[in-house]
Amino acid sequence: MRILNFGSTNIDMTFTLDHIVQPGETISSYGMEIHPGGKGLNQSVALAKAGAEVYHGGLIGNDGAFLRKTMLDAGVNCDYLYDSEGPNGNALIQVDRNGQNCIVLFGGSNDQVTEELADEILSHFGAGDWLLLQNEINLDAYIIDRAYEKGMVIVLNPSPYNEKMEKCDLKKVSYFLMNEVEGGQITGKTEPKEILAEALRRFPEAKIVLTLGGDGCCYQDAEQYCEQGIFPVKAVDTTAAGDTFTGYFLASVMRGEPVARALKLASKASSIAVTRPGASPSIPAAEEVVI
Repeated sequence: MRILNFGSTNIDMTFTLDHIVQPGETISSYGMEIHPGGKGLNQSVALAKAGAEVYHGGLIGNDGAFLRKTMLDAGVNCDYLYDSEGPNGNALIQVDRNGQNCIVLFGGSNDQVTEELADEILSHFGAGDWLLLQNEINLDAYIIDRAYEKGMVIVLNPSPYNEKMEKCDLKKVSYFLMNEVEGGQITGKTEPKEILAEALRRFPEAKIVLTLGGDGCCYQDAEQYCEQGIFPVKAVDTTAAGDTFTGYFLASVMRGEPVARALKLASKASSIAVTRPGASPSIPAAEEVVI
């Protein structure tokens, strides 16, 4: 069973600070590091490390060769990751002393996808294959429509949520993986169970995973509800926590494992990732995630 992750790649510039910079403030950082990142790249790496057969589709900039190597080294198939003449996507990340972060994105090559490129990449996949999308590339709405016509299983991580998501036909999505902020933006609700109930009312055939930070995560579909607590750790950098969760959860359910086990596995992997600096470098290998 194959999964196409049509997603972003970013060059992450991470600044370690005492606190997140406030408007009008100038402060010095403890350090600056450059890492491979982007929600697409991170999730592809997590999927591969979790044992999935993952293909990364999209564009990479003329300064992003090391991003392709990062994915190849992790076991990601990059046959459908094409070169762009312009600069790659970039992210400026601030990480405070408690491991919390804020991120500024520059789309670069991630925003250069054409309908012709999307059609070419999707031509290699068909019914029964899975498609994973985030919201760090352009043309998500077009890609969802074409994948749905092919009978692919569509998974959406609607992050960051903005007006581009409102152009997508979300009724075509099979799985939603989102945090409570994104869930609230989609449903207009604030409480986790209300978010799940409203999401299921709007999308009755979907399977919905809601991550809740320190309160764990929960899952709802038409037949079952599950929840999972966190594995308490000392957080160093939370940048790729959600992406690690996404990759491990999907790899597990694609293998046919029960949802409860998939949630536990994903939560354990995410807890390991936050104890390490960086985005994709923090994602654990499968043998480290023992439950």
